[in-house]
Amino acid sequence: MNDRSTLDPIGLTRRLCEIESTTYHEGAVGDFLAGFLADRGWEIEKTPVPQPAESTTAGPRWNVYAGAARQTPDLVFSTHMDTVPPYIPFSEDSDFMYGRGVSDAKGIIAAQVAAAEALRAAGFRIALLFVSGEERDSAGAKTANLAPKGNRFLINGEPTDNRVALASKGALRVVLRAAGKMAHSAYPELGDNAVHKLVQVLEKLLKLRLPVTEDVGPSSLNIGQIHGGYAPNVIADHAEAQVLVRLVSDSAPVRAAILNAAEGLADVDFTLEIPFVRLRAVEGIPTMVAKFTTDIPQLSNWGEPLLLGPGNIHLAHTPQEKLAKKELLEAVELYIKVAKQLLA
Repeated sequence: MNDRSTLDPIGLTRRLCEIESTTYHEGAVGDFLAGFLADRGWEIEKTPVPQPAESTTAGPRWNVYAGAARQTPDLVFSTHMDTVPPYIPFSEDSDFMYGRGVSDAKGIIAAQVAAAEALRAAGFRIALLFVSGEERDSAGAKTANLAPKGNRFLINGEPTDNRVALASKGALRVVLRAAGKMAHSAYPELGDNAVHKLVQVLEKLLKLRLPVTEDVGPSSLNIGQIHGGYAPNVIADHAEAQVLVRLVSDSAPVRAAILNAAEGLADVDFTLEIPFVRLRAVEGIPTMVAKFTTDIPQLSNWGEPLLLGPGNIHLAHTPQEKLAKKELLEAVELYIKVAKQLLA
């Protein structure tokens, strides 16, 4: 099959969303995209992305790069193939598509493919990069960054309501671990309660005055998970919490504040950092500030980045994820317009 007919981005979104691809399980959707794009005349590279130890049974996964043979692209469209759990089956009506990934980010994949094909037909040097693992640790982007293609611009796709992002907040993921001594709860003096220690640390964190950047907004802190102890009548000898800070500046003062809050009470492990980044505007295109993080900091070798895509981030990662078909089609034209302005 060698189908060069006009691409239907709504139909492609449907086909992509019918393939379950929560993080670590991107293999099948990567295979589909590689075959689909090869059939449409793209030169395909599939690069393996390693699985972490806890998901080695999930099977192989990859990044998919699509370009022209022996050609250095001027501009690369990129987004991610993985989605957050749980998988939500695709559905649609006359105006909207619903289900996991329609906006974050399989509809964006479809819009980027349609735009890339139109630009390729007009003689522009365009390529596509679709990666694994963005929703967890940017493993695919880190792998891709080891083999850049020399392009001048990277248009990364995330739900921005078809507005160009002027900045993207960073992220600092923290694990706090408190240790104690187990005892009967009737005799607390014989034990050392790790949960009580952890609660003290978390109370301090909630009172921190985090950095604010005037044209971006404040940092934010979320205590996302707490685990510890065995039973109400047992003094807990262990407790753990996972915290995520959204960064609007350098992480150093935030790290120092967290270490100070935990001193003498809990051990601190900074498990992931994605830096805050500023991005460029494009004349005539509405703008926004992305309070979320993206793969952009991990794709530093792929040209000057921009962030743009259809969909509302408030609905991503929720059971209500949806994307207007009209907005998806508008995104195709917007991607084409921005690419032409950049390459003029």
